[in-house]
Order: sequence, then C-alpha cells, then structure tokens
Amino acid sequence: MKANSFSPSPAETPSAPLALAESLLLTSRGLALSDLEKTLSMMRTRGVDEADLYFQYARHEGWYLEEGIVKSGSFNIDQGFGARALSGEKTAFAYSDDLARASLTAAAETLRSIGAAGQSAQTPVKKSPPRKKTSLRAEAYPLPLYAAADPLLSLSAEEKTRLLARLEFYARAEDERVVEVMAGLAGVWEVVLIAASDGRLAADIRPLVRVSVTAVVEAGGRREQGSAGGGGRFDYAFFNEDRLRAYARQAVRQALLNLEARPAPAGAMTVVLGPGWPGILLHEAVGHGLEGDFNRKGTSAFSGRIGERVAASGVTVLDSGVLPGRRGSLSIDDEGTPTRETVLIEDGILKGYMQDRQNARLTGSESTGNGRRESYACVPLPRMTNTYMRAGTLAPEEIMATVKKGIYAINFGGGQVDITSGKFVFSMREAYLIENGKPTAPIKGATLIGNGPEALTRVALIGNDLEFDPGVGNCGKEGQSVPVGVGLPTIRLDGMTVGGTEENGAE
Repeated sequence: MKANSFSPSPAETPSAPLALAESLLLTSRGLALSDLEKTLSMMRTRGVDEADLYFQYARHEGWYLEEGIVKSGSFNIDQGFGARALSGEKTAFAYSDDLARASLTAAAETLRSIGAAGQSAQTPVKKSPPRKKTSLRAEAYPLPLYAAADPLLSLSAEEKTRLLARLEFYARAEDERVVEVMAGLAGVWEVVLIAASDGRLAADIRPLVRVSVTAVVEAGGRREQGSAGGGGRFDYAFFNEDRLRAYARQAVRQALLNLEARPAPAGAMTVVLGPGWPGILLHEAVGHGLEGDFNRKGTSAFSGRIGERVAASGVTVLDSGVLPGRRGSLSIDDEGTPTRETVLIEDGILKGYMQDRQNARLTGSESTGNGRRESYACVPLPRMTNTYMRAGTLAPEEIMATVKKGIYAINFGGGQVDITSGKFVFSMREAYLIENGKPTAPIKGATLIGNGPEALTRVALIGNDLEFDPGVGNCGKEGQSVPVGVGLPTIRLDGMTVGGTEENGAE
C-alpha cells in the first residue's frame, strides 16, 4: 500500500486549522491569545529555558459487532490543556480539563511553585537574562496532510452498524467453516493548539479511523482465527466495498491457513520478511533505540554511534511524518514543530536520531518534529511517526529464489524489545517454509529472536516492493500510546534465530 494522496481544499489551507482551533478551544471558552501570552510570561520564571501550553479537544467513538449484532458502542469527548516548563533536564508539568482563564493562572502558579521547590539552598540558581513578554505568532504554517472534516459525521449511526454487518457477511461468505466473526469500527477527530514562550503558535486538525475484523474457523474439532483491518487519517468513506471485502477475505484466509499449519522449525536459518507490516521489526528492534531521549541518556544500543556502520550496505531507514493520510503522519508534532522526513540510517551508516525540543536542546541539535504525546495530560516524548526502510532493486521473486531452505514471514503479532541491549522476540502470525526458492507449507508457533542492531547487519538482499502497513499500528512508551506506521520492502535476513516447536533448523 502506498501513501494515500491528499490535496487540500480551500477549507484546508494552512491558516484553517489555527482559525478553527482558536474558535473551538479559546473563543468559545472566553479566552484570547492574550491570555495565553500572559500565562506563558508567568511561567517563564528564573531558570526556565522554555515553556509551552498544549490545548486539545478530541471526539472518540467505537462500535463493536459480535454474534451478528452490535453489542457495544462508545462515544466520549476529551478536552483540556497541559502546561509545561523546562529547565535543563527537569520538567515541571500541570494539566487540567477545565479550559478557563482561572485554570490557566492556577497552572502557571503551580509550575512556579514546582520550580521554586526544586531549587536547592546549597546550589546557586543560574541567573537568567530578563524575559520579554511573550508575543505569539503563527510562522510558516505547513500545508495539512489530511482533510479537516470530522470523520465521525461522515456516516450515520445506522450506516456504521450496516458497515459492520457487511464485514460479517463478507467473512461468512468466504468459507462455510467460518463459525464466528467479530468486527470493530473506531474514529477520532482531534483539534490541538500549541503556544510556546518563544512565540510559536500552531494548530492541527487530526482525523483518524480504523476498521478491524476477526474470523474464527472450525474443522475437525479444531478452531483457529485470523484478523485483518486498516485505516488512516481520513473519514469512513475510505472503507468502500472493495476494502471491506478484502479485509474479510484476508482474515478468513489467515484463519484457514492456521488450520493447515504445521509446527515451526527452530534454529539458525535464513528468514525472508514480506513487505509492509513486517516493518514492525524496524519499529521495535531499531526505531525505539534511535529516539533522542534514550541516546542522550546513553541507554540505547545506538548511543554515541553517529557515523558508524550499524547495518548492512544498502540499508536506509527513515522516519517520516509527512506521508499524506498515513496513520502515523502529523502536520505538526505536539510541540508545534512541523514534521519532516528524517534519515536515521543511510546505506548502513547511522546518521541521526529522532528528537523532541528538550532532547534536541540538551544535545545541541534541532527538533526533527518527533515530539509526541498521548493527550493534554501527558508530557511530550521523542516518538516515531512512520518508520520504514527504503526500497532496493530486486524483485521479490528474485530474493525468494536465492533461499534453498528457510522461513517466509509476512505478518507479525506481539513482541518484546530491550532498548538497552537491542534484544527482541517477535511472534510470527503468518509464515511459511521456503523450500528450493518457493514458499510452501504454512507454519505456526514461530518466533524471531535476535538483536536489533545486529539484525540489520544480516540484511543480505532488499526488494523493490516497499509497502506500508494497512494503518493499524499503535506504539507504547512510558505508559503513553500513539498511532504510528511502518513500512518495509521484501528483505532477506541471513543467520537469524527462529524459535519453534521442531528442532529442524536450516542454513
């Protein structure tokens, strides 16, 4: 799947998000930009390097079908603001769900108190130069990467339940062995406004939708299941009949394959990763280790290795927040910095890290637009957006033909990663044996075990078929979850450790 195209209409010009955000988050609450300027000036006490305010309004809904009926639904509105003051490595943070002038003042006073309490009587406080009154301004606002319309309004309640019913119908029509179908529909419409003590003023309007379907099949007293889905930053019209049929077909196909799957071999062997979702390997095993906070603190396997070879020749890994419509894309990050494409590894050489403002300032670099937070009640952290490997030149069939015996993995489930060591374990949700250059029998129970930095040195061949995931990924870090995307072409990894149920490894 390639990045979805989006051309902004007059209603989605650079100034439109800011106008809507001011109206929804400020004017309707009796607030003005002057109130934000006053609050930021109060927060800029002695020793504070920078301060910011993050306002958020978000509408969420979810619909869930099981046993042929919509059994549950949810709808909620979250709104509030977070106030943050940074002094060196220290962060003072306060938040409230009350968008009122008195709450802004209380937050500023709280931060001043936190700052004062953190000062040691034995340690002199560095005297900062006099602060000028904050004057907010919108600068070089980027074009939006997605439409501003609320996706929750793109279908009526009846149409949403019918969409789920069609998913179930399509899944059951695929095979008579389907005994149960579960389907879900979720949507978010979010408006954010960021104001900072250096004068930054930015806003974003973020739609996000997702469909999921799980099919359970039964044969010979054995049950298996498969799942599929997709989504991104658009409205429910994205889920046309062709896509719904494709999701249902994929879920049933995966479940039926699991019925036929044989136990997975174990040992050191060649592994071919298919395009798209297997890019989760990059995200977990490599991406987190390239986030700025881990590297500034020296806790990442990649710390202090800029300019060194960390991957095989030909391996180029990027993080991009500017792919239109993608689940992990953002016009601006949650600190008001425009997102961009950041080269992390180029032709095997480590080039840089993903940075938020605080870690960039502390390391003498610049923010890459990767400061992200789950909500107004959370502090921003350096996080991935859409992380992917650049395509090579080989056709997937050419890569497969080079493998006499190995494993072909095209879908992954859960996994665990240790950021400090880079060690990872991933479960393969859909995988096949490779025999004499062809994928053959499906296998189950296989896990991929290795070390992130080392795994990239084992990349032997890179395909020309870069794809992105269908739009279902979430990333967790320090208790915060944010939507992300991954991408990968077909690649061959040599000498990887596979965990399975049969001691029948291959080279």
